[in-house]
Amino acid sequence: MAKELMQFVEGNAWSNEVVLGALLPKGWWAPLPHTCRTWLRIYTAGTIVYLMTGILWCASIYYSRHCGRIPKEAVPSIRSMLLHIKISMQSLPFYSGLPTLIEYVVEKGWTKCYAKLGEVSWATYIGNTITYLMIIEFGIYWMHRWLHTVKPLYTHLHASHHIYSSPDTISPFAGLAFHPLDGLMQAFPHLPALFLVPMHFPTHLALFFFEALWTANIHDNIHGRVWPIMGAGYHGLHHTTHRNCNYGHYTVCMDWLFGTLHTPPADTDKIKGLSE
Repeated sequence: MAKELMQFVEGNAWSNEVVLGALLPKGWWAPLPHTCRTWLRIYTAGTIVYLMTGILWCASIYYSRHCGRIPKEAVPSIRSMLLHIKISMQSLPFYSGLPTLIEYVVEKGWTKCYAKLGEVSWATYIGNTITYLMIIEFGIYWMHRWLHTVKPLYTHLHASHHIYSSPDTISPFAGLAFHPLDGLMQAFPHLPALFLVPMHFPTHLALFFFEALWTANIHDNIHGRVWPIMGAGYHGLHHTTHRNCNYGHYTVCMDWLFGTLHTPPADTDKIKGLSE
């Protein structure tokens, strides 16, 4: 067992050295304890991923002459995007605490994670990953729904995210623009899921990274129209005309199951059209 746990510790330590060594002077991080290095790696890399994803996403969908998917009046202002970035950057140090905690409990052997793909069959790996994603979907759905329906949670936490209530105030940068506690609550289901499902830890890390891209996607004002994916059309309704609906994360399945699904009009694929 100790040997298996060392695989997690060594893997995370290697990630710390590679990322921090490439981005920061060694004197800034080398004296830090392992867990502090982990937090710094997650925070630094998360900041870069957030900014680069947002910049590239916005440049391609709002300003590229080859795109043309977004009506000019629905393009968010620079001021709105800078506000999204400001709020996100204030919250990112806190957001980074959750994946740091996850890596800590994995290294301690308190979860059901395993380090190498060869430890289970492909059928088991696929089944466990699907189960893990279903738990995440269920957990985030209810966490998001409670943030709307429990009045103190909405008033003091989630309402700040819903100042973005029209297409020209929503952008990919808004995907992380939450009150820090709000963002942590919505990401929290990732932690208990690892106690419930034997999960390949590198796959968990990849999926956690993918969420940074996903949050940009559902705030980009383009509805991909791939059912049951929770595209920007569904999430746009949640921000604009029907706030008490479409609480899902990757899919609309939980909204369909629990009666909170509101479908965008069939004759539009742009969020601008959803509020008309």
